[in-house]
Amino acid sequence: MSLQEQEAAEKKYDPLDSTLKFVDRGDDLDPVSSEFTSLRAEMSCGHAVTPDSLTLWCRSQLDEGNYKFRCPALLEGTKQCNKEWSYQEVRRLADLNVEEMQHFEEMMARLALGEYCEVQPCPKCKTNVERKNSSNLCVKCVVCTADQKKSYQFCWQCLKKWKDPGDRSGRCGNDGCVNKDLEILQTCKSISLPEVKGVTSCPSVRACPVCGMKAEHNQKFCKNVVCPRCRHEFCFVCLKLKRVCSQTSSPYNICPSGVAPRQTSIPVWKKQE
Repeated sequence: MSLQEQEAAEKKYDPLDSTLKFVDRGDDLDPVSSEFTSLRAEMSCGHAVTPDSLTLWCRSQLDEGNYKFRCPALLEGTKQCNKEWSYQEVRRLADLNVEEMQHFEEMMARLALGEYCEVQPCPKCKTNVERKNSSNLCVKCVVCTADQKKSYQFCWQCLKKWKDPGDRSGRCGNDGCVNKDLEILQTCKSISLPEVKGVTSCPSVRACPVCGMKAEHNQKFCKNVVCPRCRHEFCFVCLKLKRVCSQTSSPYNICPSGVAPRQTSIPVWKKQE
């Protein structure tokens, strides 16, 4: 059975499972649902879930680049619980099957690796290669170099065999070598932030000012977003860190400097050693 078919089949807790704490209240991950036919269990943070709602939420987090699962339930107003759940807890209360566990664990490993180092597959041998210098597009694969008895280099950006760019910058010499992330930042659609006064047109995708990871705004609540990779909170409108932006404006008003233009470069993450 495929993942899609498994998702279509509703999951249900075993009412005789004494390791779970069942509660007689709504699903905190799906508060608008009036469906109470499925048992709800309590997470370590105290919020109630069903196996389906927990699976869907955690899968959406992986799709957005988050490998650490945090509770999105609202405490008061727009403040979220944000308590981190262990994978062991998620696996048990989401009732993940073997195929789902494999998908989750592969995604979590890939995202965790990407948080601490820059890794791309070599286009020739498919071995993961780490880039030591974030400003250098030319990367050497040590496996291919050893096999061929001569240096094999490829372009980090287009993932083709390295070709000298001559006097061009920001790309190698291969035709069509472009920074796809930068292209998205410059061509993405514009959106409004309905709950932020004065923000009627803003790029729908931004690069985190700290690590360069792409982030989107769900057009709900305030103008601040949390980067899915480095977890820094920044203003989606002016692109300043929240602690800086909040000194001159409130979360629900446009910044004094207005909407920052589309980004023409992607910040390089200077990680702590």
